[in-house]
Formats: sequence, structure tokens, C-alpha cells
Amino acid sequence: MADELPPDSAANGLDTDAPRVQVIGQFIKDLSFENPGIFAGQNARPQIELNVDLQARQVDTEVFEVELKLRVSAKNEERALFLLELVYGGLFQLHNIPDEVRQQVLLIEAPHVLFPFARRIVADVVRDGGMPPLMIEPIDFAALYRSKLAQMQQAPVAQA
Repeated sequence: MADELPPDSAANGLDTDAPRVQVIGQFIKDLSFENPGIFAGQNARPQIELNVDLQARQVDTEVFEVELKLRVSAKNEERALFLLELVYGGLFQLHNIPDEVRQQVLLIEAPHVLFPFARRIVADVVRDGGMPPLMIEPIDFAALYRSKLAQMQQAPVAQA
């Protein structure tokens, strides 16, 4: 008899009105790798520079696209060894997330989901480009969010 009942979230103990985030999909949106210094970088300990940027935009009623942008450059003294640019995207459905925390969910929690996959792509592409794999250290997305928020709050003051 119980086998005939349709699956129901409430029957499964899930509160259908509870706030929740669902990952709809993840994907490489853009990837570029330049390797001008392959021969110079074989035995060198390069200087690595990492730039991180995040963007979020609404694409449907409860659906948002989050882009994690990584730009990694490696130099040996003044010679460029490689440049990697990756835009890794994710689609997230936000159900009953209050407006006051939506940005935090999109710019802190969503990047935490995307980052391990983006880090693996960076490591694989750098390795496949002939260099030792580059394992990016974990990123504190909460600190990055607070920093951007502080910059935005100071910008109007600087213009006045």
C-alpha cells in the first residue's frame, strides 16, 4: 500500500517552505591558457599571482548564475611562464532565501561549491601545459565578500 503513494516532500520529512539552495549545474564558461615560457620554467620556482573575481546574476525567478573568475599568472624573474584565465560557472536555485542574505549565499556559499572543481581544472590545465600542477590554496570567500562590501561603501565617500 505504501508503495502506491506518490513521493511527497512533506511525507519524506522535508519542509517544502524551508530555505534551501540547489545546484542545478556547473560548467566551464571560458578557459584560456598561454604558455610562452615552457622551456624557461622547467626547473624554476615561479612567482605565482592569483586574481579572483565573483559575479552573480539572476537568470530566472529563483535561478541565479554565479561566475568564479580565476586569473593565474606565473613569472620567473621578469619572464612570463604561463597565464591561465578560467571562468567557472554554476546555476543555483534559491528557494525561500531571504533577500537580506541572498548576496551572501551567492557570493560566499556558491563559490565554496564551485571552487574545488575550478581548482582541479587549473591544476590539470597547468600540468597538461607542461608545468608542475598548481594547487591553489583554499580561498576565504567570506573575507573576499567583506572586502568588496567595504570597497563599495567607501566608493561614494571618495567621490563626494
